[in-house]
Amino acid sequence: MENISPDSEKMKSSKPNLGARVARKAAAWAVGGALTVSLIAGGCLVTASKMNRFWSDKIEIMELSYKQQIQRLEDKLTNLSNREPGQSNSGTPNQTPDGSLTPAQVFAQNEQSVVAIQARTAAGISSGSGFVLNREGYVVTNYHVVDGGQTMTVISADGTEYAARLVGGDQSNDIAVLKMEAGILPAATIGSSDALIVGDQVAAVGNALGELSHSLTVGYVSSLNRTITSEGSLMNMIQIDAAINSGNSGGPLFNMKGQVIGITTAKYSGTSSSGATIEGIGFAIPIDDVIDLIDDLVKYGYVTGGYLGVMVSDVDPSAAELYGLPMGVLVHEVTAGGSAEAAGVLAQDIIVGVGGYPVKNMNDLTRALRHFDGGDRVTITVYRHSRGGEITLVATLDYKPAPEN
Repeated sequence: MENISPDSEKMKSSKPNLGARVARKAAAWAVGGALTVSLIAGGCLVTASKMNRFWSDKIEIMELSYKQQIQRLEDKLTNLSNREPGQSNSGTPNQTPDGSLTPAQVFAQNEQSVVAIQARTAAGISSGSGFVLNREGYVVTNYHVVDGGQTMTVISADGTEYAARLVGGDQSNDIAVLKMEAGILPAATIGSSDALIVGDQVAAVGNALGELSHSLTVGYVSSLNRTITSEGSLMNMIQIDAAINSGNSGGPLFNMKGQVIGITTAKYSGTSSSGATIEGIGFAIPIDDVIDLIDDLVKYGYVTGGYLGVMVSDVDPSAAELYGLPMGVLVHEVTAGGSAEAAGVLAQDIIVGVGGYPVKNMNDLTRALRHFDGGDRVTITVYRHSRGGEITLVATLDYKPAPEN
């Protein structure tokens, strides 16, 4: 049987002649148009007003859409300019030496920044890993490592134990932040997962099996942008072949610059449907996907950001094929008074785009909303069956509400 589980123990070409002809025709139409308007304006003030509002709204949507497309292009250019030395824009490694460290050097550089974590829950002890975010004593780990923890302990490389408290966590993204009550440990250096390509070497350090602390495993990036289900949530992951075991959850995944580019989280285990043993398939959360969320947890204790106010599910692929529907997320319920309702989103709409980002599933929707904050105006593209096609709406996003205690 094939299982996927968290790995904690708990688990113009312009033409002058043509332009001149068009200009003359336009002038003729302008005279005729003026006469026509003067004849009908007296009886159609309401219609003219509606048309003005229609075109005003249309222009606003177009302007907003263009701005968002430009922003996406700028983001891509930024990612390309931030690529590591020794890597071409096409994603193919160059032969130029880039000063990478050996796995031994990566470990030596970061050994003191990696910690083991123990959470005492009603069911027993949950063991995992983590890394020090800053010298103020904030530590990053997986949510499932500390979920239900009544007391928490951070253990350094030399075995020193530090009492810690939960600052905040986000279950849907499987991240949590702890704060050590005392003690100072060196912070890890945060890198960028967006610079990764398949074949890059990576190193994981963590508390393997909950007792083999500071174990180093080395491998390669097997794939990027894998969508998997972990703890009931769809997540975007980096697939790696470095050995990941129970207790590695929440630990850092390093590039060969010694920078954190992921958080080890899950692995495939067991056997496939054909009976083959599954080996070397582990997963890590890309750090660029969650670093802003981690900052929110440190500052506020919960994840803020843009909030649409809809209950959704993925469109079933077989139903989409049968009825000729687009892939996206189906709206089941619209929150009364929320930003989606104000924008005109209806139940049974299929959301296929947010803020210029395509949406084919719930994971896409979550990732798109991460680019925006409460108060931002974004375009929402939906497929509406009663209209027989797509329509574009404009929403002013709400702030994500704080979780109930």
